[in-house]
Amino acid sequence: MFSCVKPYEDQNYSSLKRACLRKKVLFEDSHFPATDDSLYYKGSPGPTVRWKRPKDICENPRLFVDGISSHDLHQGQVGNCWFVAACSSLASRESLWQKVIPDWKEQEWDPEKPDAYAGIFHFHFWRFGEWVDVVIDDRLPTVNNQLIYCHSNSRNEFWCALVEKAYAKLAGCYQALDGGNTADALVDFTGGVSEPIDLTEGDFANDEAKRNQLFERVLKVHSRGGLISASIKAVTAADMEARLACGLVKGHAYAVTDVRKVRLGHGLLAFFKSEKLDMIRLRNPWGEREWNGPWSDTSEEWQKVSKSEREKMGVTVQDDGEFWMTFEDLCRYFTDIIKCRLLNTSYLSIHKTWEEARLRGAWTRHEDPRQNRSGGCINHKDTFFQNPQYIFEVRKPEDEVLVCLQQQPKRSTRQEGKGENLAIGFDIYKVEENRHYRMHSLQHKAASSIYINSRSVFLRTDQPEGRYVIIPTTFEPGHTGEFLLRVFTDVPSNCRELRHDEPPRTCWSSLCGYPQQVTQVHVLGAAGLKDSQTGANSYVIIKCEGDKVRSTVQKGTSTPEYNVKGVFYRKKPSQPITVQIWNHRVLKDEFLGQVHLKADPDDLQALHTLHLRDRSSRQPSDLPGTVAVYVLSSASLTAV
Repeated sequence: MFSCVKPYEDQNYSSLKRACLRKKVLFEDSHFPATDDSLYYKGSPGPTVRWKRPKDICENPRLFVDGISSHDLHQGQVGNCWFVAACSSLASRESLWQKVIPDWKEQEWDPEKPDAYAGIFHFHFWRFGEWVDVVIDDRLPTVNNQLIYCHSNSRNEFWCALVEKAYAKLAGCYQALDGGNTADALVDFTGGVSEPIDLTEGDFANDEAKRNQLFERVLKVHSRGGLISASIKAVTAADMEARLACGLVKGHAYAVTDVRKVRLGHGLLAFFKSEKLDMIRLRNPWGEREWNGPWSDTSEEWQKVSKSEREKMGVTVQDDGEFWMTFEDLCRYFTDIIKCRLLNTSYLSIHKTWEEARLRGAWTRHEDPRQNRSGGCINHKDTFFQNPQYIFEVRKPEDEVLVCLQQQPKRSTRQEGKGENLAIGFDIYKVEENRHYRMHSLQHKAASSIYINSRSVFLRTDQPEGRYVIIPTTFEPGHTGEFLLRVFTDVPSNCRELRHDEPPRTCWSSLCGYPQQVTQVHVLGAAGLKDSQTGANSYVIIKCEGDKVRSTVQKGTSTPEYNVKGVFYRKKPSQPITVQIWNHRVLKDEFLGQVHLKADPDDLQALHTLHLRDRSSRQPSDLPGTVAVYVLSSASLTAV
């Protein structure tokens, strides 16, 4: 996973550290200097900030004091509770924080070898499809000798302040971390995929079946090493950080630090009765102010749980910002959950593995409509199909598909101002089984994401077997930028970009011919097929000039719905297209009938219901059944 970590801004940690040790100086990072430009991208500084090294702030500075824990963290003056919540989640996962903080033992201060310290640290973050190694010096912003941003419970523990500095360097400055997005930080710590869930819109508080299903998904993400955060939407500026009567804070990101089914009762009764409650533990990044409702630290509900179960859950009565609540109460009081799944793509794992397709692309402007790739969303019908297009396949009767679209992260600097995200999203269309060229007309929309000006947009969808096209877009046409498209499926999807609008002309075109016409054939279904007592197990084949498309088998019915499409670029438009229906048998498939389609562009009738015929070339006779076919033909190869 970390075999190829790219040095950020070409700064190599090992060589920089060796140079400092050789010269016996402490590292000073010229790429992120100890100046106001590293603090703010706009406005003037408040109180005088002094940059200090840990040795000048306290005695015996350490990376970690008594290990790492989600209790280490406290939010500073910048509005970055979202980042602190993500760090709290990270701290609860040893396998994850050791990837973000590489060689932590080597980076730790060694009081016995003070000459081995060079004032340089490095951290790993996942950015835009690759892991980057960010180097920083240890100079931290302070006021009155106190750290003004993220800091630890222990005055001499600095891991969180240093991780935050490296993250601020990536963002452009500390001010760029104000009011950010927990989902982004979770992805940057893990390389996972974040899935936001709107609890209010989904009505999870009142719909018990949906809530139970969601809890199982949250539990699975947690048990497989994923990170989770929860928050309460602040609708107005006055709502931000407003404390509710129940003790929770609006507009504030909470880290989920545990998810479990808690056994109620005492002794053997608890074991045999086996009544369990869906519970979740959260942490306020402020390190104080907790939930005061049912199952809060001092509530009487804990009497229902045995002492051993309470100890296993780590229940405390301190106002340390960490508390338990039922999942039902979480769905009632919180408005949003973010699940960051770690999608396992290793074949050596016992857990479900995913096949990942990762493609980079860009929205670019061009005068020529055929080369323009910034067409905007579907509201802009004239330019929508000018966007980049990606095709993938579902190769099972049904598969869970995860799609994540991420735009290139924007830095906020004094020179360039605040980096604003574009509003982005995507649509997924079910297309012909043999499509190889770009779409030019609307087809069945299988799924679509929301459009939002966040760094990434995620969609989870279940889709039947077939071929699909994803069209990632900006909301408005003409906007430009780079993006990363990630598609996860259970079996390989062969996801790739569609670059050509029509079959390319080659040196062989003059000899072998070039298509004169394009025809789209959509076989909807059949009726009255010859069948046995259990019904026919039929499928359809569409044939045209050596190309063919076959549907899946529709079992046990004489009125099957095939819903299969093919697109054909025809060099010999006078030759008919053949649609055949077959009955699937164990030894040999049985021919049930066929029809020939002229598919003339001048035919104004698109939908045809035709009687099946036999294969006699001289005088074909009718066979039982009809087939319903939708046909669209055009002399313009970019009509479909």
